[in-house]
Amino acid sequence: MSSVELTVLGCGSSSGTPAIGCDCPTCTSPDPRNRRSRASAYLRAGDAAFLIDTGPDLRHQALREGITQVDAVLYTHPHADHLNGIDDLRAFCYVKKGAITLFGNSFTLSNIRARFDYALHAPSKAWDKPVLLTEEVGGPFDFGGVTVTPIPLMHGNWPCLGWRVGDVAWLTDLSDIPEHSLERLHGLEVLFLDCLRREPYPSHLCVADSLRWAECIGARCTILIHMTHGLEYHALSAECPPGVEVGYDGLRVSVPLR
Repeated sequence: MSSVELTVLGCGSSSGTPAIGCDCPTCTSPDPRNRRSRASAYLRAGDAAFLIDTGPDLRHQALREGITQVDAVLYTHPHADHLNGIDDLRAFCYVKKGAITLFGNSFTLSNIRARFDYALHAPSKAWDKPVLLTEEVGGPFDFGGVTVTPIPLMHGNWPCLGWRVGDVAWLTDLSDIPEHSLERLHGLEVLFLDCLRREPYPSHLCVADSLRWAECIGARCTILIHMTHGLEYHALSAECPPGVEVGYDGLRVSVPLR
C-alpha cells in the first residue's frame, strides 16, 4: 500500500531557534529538539515529492535529510521565512533537468511573480537559475496520481493555505480556520498545527488556541509546529493532552494513502 510520508524540515518561527543574541533556556538547550529551523516540510506520496514552502534554511534542511527529488512546491503564503529560499530550487531543477511547479493561491503567486520573475523562464543550457511554473489553485487537484487539497486559512488579514494529502494536513501561520475549510479536515490521522507562543498574537495561534483547534478538528494525532524560542520542548510537551505532541526538526510520520 502506498503511504504519505512527511518529514518536518523545520518547525521554528521566523527567527529560528536558537535566536540570535538570546541565552534563554530553549536557545541554550543541548536537546536537538529545541533547535528549530524555519517552518517547512517534505512530503512524499506515491511517486510524487513535494516541498511545503521554501524557507531560507532550505539548502541546509535538504542536505540534512538527503533530499534530491522535488516535483512541486505547495506554498502557504509569501512571508520571507516561507518563501525566500526559492532560489535553492535550482539545484532540484538541475537534478531532474526539468521545471518544478509552484502551487498556491493568487495572493501568493502574484507575490512570487513580482519578486522572483527571473525564475519563471525557460532553462538555459547551464541550468543556472530555477525553472519554475506557477499554478493557481482553488480546490483539490491531482498531481502524479495523488489528490492534493488546499485548505483556505486566515493569517491575520492575509489569505493563506494549509495543505492536505491523504490523511495528513499541514496548517502553519494561521489565526482562523473558516467553517468551509473545516469540512476539508475531517478524518485526519495526523495534523501539523501552528503554535507560535503562549501569549495571544494577532496573526498566529497561541498555545491555548492550538489546543482548542486540535480538539475541534479531532485528528488522531496533532503535532505542534511554527514555535518561537519561548516554547521549550519538554515544558510544552508536559502541557499537551493525549493526542497532541510537540514537533521537532527531522520528525517523520508515515500514514497509509487511501
